[in-house]
Amino acid sequence: MLSHKNPLNPLLTIILFYLFTAAETVAQPFPFQNPALKTEERVKDLLDRMTIEEKVNQMLKVSLAELKQDSKGNITEESLEQLFKGESIGCLDPPRWNDLTDKPIDVEGIAKFSEAADRYLRTKTRLGIPAIQVELGGIHGQLAYDATIFPQSIGQGSTWNPELIKKMAEVMAREAKLTGCDQFFAPLFDLARDPRYGRVEECFGEDPYHVAEMGKAFVTGMQGDPEITKERIPEHHIMSTAKHYVGYSTPAAGINIAPVETGPRDLRDLHLYPFKKAVKEANIYSVMPAYNEVNGIPVHADETLLREILRKEYGFNGYVFADYGAVNMIHNRHKLTSTKAETAIVALKAGVDQEGSNYAYSELINLAKNDENIAALVDEAAGNILRVKFKAGLFDEPYKAPANLSGLINTGESRKLTHQVASESIILLKNDNNLLPLDLSALKSIAVIGPNADQVQYGDYSITKDNATGVTILEGIKNLTEGRVTVNYAKGCGITDPDKSGFPRAVEAAEKSDIVILVTGGTSMSLAGTGWGELAEQGAYPTCGEGYDRSELKHPGVQQELIEVLHKTGKPVVLVMLHGRAYTIKWEKENIPAIIVAWYPGSEGGNAVAGIIFGKVNPSGRLTVSVPQSVGHVPVVYNYKPTGRGYYRSPGTPEKPGRDYVFASTAPLFPFGYGLSYTDFEYSDLKIRKKILTETDNIELSVSVKNTGAMEGKEVVQVYINDKISSVTTPLKVLKGFKKINIRPGETVNAEIIIPCNELGLWDKNMEYVVEPGEFNIMVGASAEDIRITDTIIITN
Repeated sequence: MLSHKNPLNPLLTIILFYLFTAAETVAQPFPFQNPALKTEERVKDLLDRMTIEEKVNQMLKVSLAELKQDSKGNITEESLEQLFKGESIGCLDPPRWNDLTDKPIDVEGIAKFSEAADRYLRTKTRLGIPAIQVELGGIHGQLAYDATIFPQSIGQGSTWNPELIKKMAEVMAREAKLTGCDQFFAPLFDLARDPRYGRVEECFGEDPYHVAEMGKAFVTGMQGDPEITKERIPEHHIMSTAKHYVGYSTPAAGINIAPVETGPRDLRDLHLYPFKKAVKEANIYSVMPAYNEVNGIPVHADETLLREILRKEYGFNGYVFADYGAVNMIHNRHKLTSTKAETAIVALKAGVDQEGSNYAYSELINLAKNDENIAALVDEAAGNILRVKFKAGLFDEPYKAPANLSGLINTGESRKLTHQVASESIILLKNDNNLLPLDLSALKSIAVIGPNADQVQYGDYSITKDNATGVTILEGIKNLTEGRVTVNYAKGCGITDPDKSGFPRAVEAAEKSDIVILVTGGTSMSLAGTGWGELAEQGAYPTCGEGYDRSELKHPGVQQELIEVLHKTGKPVVLVMLHGRAYTIKWEKENIPAIIVAWYPGSEGGNAVAGIIFGKVNPSGRLTVSVPQSVGHVPVVYNYKPTGRGYYRSPGTPEKPGRDYVFASTAPLFPFGYGLSYTDFEYSDLKIRKKILTETDNIELSVSVKNTGAMEGKEVVQVYINDKISSVTTPLKVLKGFKKINIRPGETVNAEIIIPCNELGLWDKNMEYVVEPGEFNIMVGASAEDIRITDTIIITN
């Protein structure tokens, strides 16, 4: 007779039940693990499963530099366990140094750390939440020894070529993604309106419209098409970060992190404008607030800026990542709070999602357990971070380092692109008697002199300044001349070193040469490898970059004296400046026949500069910052108000004093948008399709540009607008359109530009944005001070 009792042992029953449940879990994962669900459904499901500790951990960041390698280069399990302790984390910093090789880390090294961390977080934590691996810099390439190094941001801006910058950012994203990187802290949407400020080099320029257009191109290249990124970051792309929100680049006295005082109208018209474009037109995934205070409130503690404007008004749907140490500064530098817990509450309420470290936010665990309002804010912040993780595909694409990774990075195509960016960024400021381009067949010897002649200069947020990673100007000239002329090299002096003992050798090199190519300028800090420590010993202490601000703007060290000594030899001098900010080169402008600004031109900079000097490429870079006559002229910007350059218009000189400045004019030394070419361009036939418009219309204009010279070249057509009568004062001209066009000799090209009439608005007396009816001047030209052709339009009600 069969028994009706369970024939199985009770313990065996329990074991079978759990085995069946586990198998079912694998077959049917949690809803948040299902990529077919909508992002918000996945975020909600995961948040509902998380403990308060797990949520707060998403708001913290740790560094993979804490991990250890064994003798074979593998990441040890012990160090992974020690770093993560079985818990998920929001973000990760990659290492900068390879302890085994005692060199800056390369892409293969970063990939090893990335893969080990990703595998641990997916398999050894309760919910398997992956982390965002962020790149501290990324403004001109990944911080890896063998990654492609592009020109610094100010050079990118000087190309005036958004499509080229988009291609550049695409390459940056593809290379970084191969190493396991998920996000760059780039680009900067700050305005470079004070050259004393050390981070001018990281900015695209001084004008909000130009910065917005170049920045949007960068973001689109890095993240992908904005329409697509509303749902997901496409393959081979990574997240981008708009920084530093907001006003960071105009601190008092040009000193980094100093207070920013600006009126509400300038805040809107100038500083907020590019960030609004980044959010609304490029769908930026992350925003980094600025260290400084704006009108008395540190940005990391400013609910109006971060919540009311950024999220509610602009519709930002990404996550806010605190700048490194900025939450700490609320407490210890700005003195707004007295405890870590209070600091965490202030930053969280303001709208800072990710602390970028772990100074105060871990305090939120206990606070949230005892305060439902804090708990709700933690849910919001963690949800913002999880949302971008889902959209970036982190949950669905475990990282596996590709085979032969180093062969996929810094390829021939990548180097060709960085060469093109450098070539289009180089600005010819002066060219008396058409000294340039040099005719190689007419030369027997060339002197290449200067502290930057045989040293690569990449700018801030580079991992190295090792000459092995790029082409110096000296090397580029030798590459191009191929031994057909004698090249006489002398360093002359250091960048900051007061030693003049190298002057005689420099003079000797000049005197036995037909022409002098003098390479001067500055240097910026790098984060590892041949950085500022080593170069400081060579007379090259950093003169630019984060925290390296200037109270004067001349060539550093004894470089000015070297320039004058070489000028006295009577040999023609081509001055090439590698630097990150505008210099006050009034003497040079008056005495040196040819002047080139190359900024920090990237790893192919030497070849690009040589190509410009010898006419292989026609210079097409244009200034994106106004160059002041002296530091006393700062700030000098093109978009000034009707009274901005004085009333008397009677400029003085030391010999004949005048007004407004007694001993100088108020004009810049070189204006915004300026740059020479080896050919000439003639503007004509400005056509505006419709001249009476409403604020919802577009201004559709075209202008004919003819190359009247003998060399193919690129011209930057610039469109400026002036509101002739307005209820509040407006600038005499503002940039609202530009286009770079290539024109063959004798050819005429039509440049077509569309400007939404909404761009012609202002912030009125009630601080409401309106497009006022009336007449507007349309000015088309080659720079802010070289207007070639004009017309007018009328905006009606």
